[in-house]
Amino acid sequence: MSFIVIIPARLASTRLPNKPLADLGGKPMVVRVAEQAALSGASRVIVATDHEDIRAACAAHGVEACMTRSDHPSGTDRIAEVARTLALPADAVVVNLQGDEPLIDPGLLAACAALIGDAVPMATCAHRLHEAADAFNPNVVKVVLDKSGRALYFSRATIPWHRDGFSQSKDALPAGYVPLRHIGLYAYSNAFLQTYPTLDASPLEAIEALEQLRVLWHGYAIAVHVTDSEPAAGVDTPDDLLRVQAHYRS
Repeated sequence: MSFIVIIPARLASTRLPNKPLADLGGKPMVVRVAEQAALSGASRVIVATDHEDIRAACAAHGVEACMTRSDHPSGTDRIAEVARTLALPADAVVVNLQGDEPLIDPGLLAACAALIGDAVPMATCAHRLHEAADAFNPNVVKVVLDKSGRALYFSRATIPWHRDGFSQSKDALPAGYVPLRHIGLYAYSNAFLQTYPTLDASPLEAIEALEQLRVLWHGYAIAVHVTDSEPAAGVDTPDDLLRVQAHYRS
């Protein structure tokens, strides 16, 4: 399946200022992310940014970039603007890759894009959890699926709740119980990508602080690719940056 990767990148960051331009082995992080995306088989990789410094850094390394408005409430809105600017057809498949994922497995992008079809306008990924601490961590977003592999619900809570197993102990996961952790990678048909910003916010997303719940609340399907391996963590904090910089030095 043909697909395009668009990488939203803003310079402002409360926890890690100038994060997209952080040096990773001699190249800015956003360039490393774009290079990783190019390994996925995408027909095109574009950085969507509202800052000239990011556009210039991309240009210096041969990475395509598109300037956007600065007032977008989310990365999804930002990539939707780029898709409109490029006049992509309604059936084009667009992958939304965050600009702080320089170690993302390129195969995940292709697998996520492949799930888009007439009845599935949006897709994402997940991996299996094996530690109780992760299952109970509200910063680890969980997802439960239906028999077709589509999302029933996303939550910061421990879902599904193993009634009998957790009544005995919460120190370890019950035998045979394997919850799924959501991976924040998304693919959309362009038709739905343009529809998404017009959807009213839902009470569920306000409670959970999970934007993807808006899609389910409005009745749209989200297919989920379950990968066998846990993906490398992204860069959210200075410690994360040190870890990834060490990777590029090795």
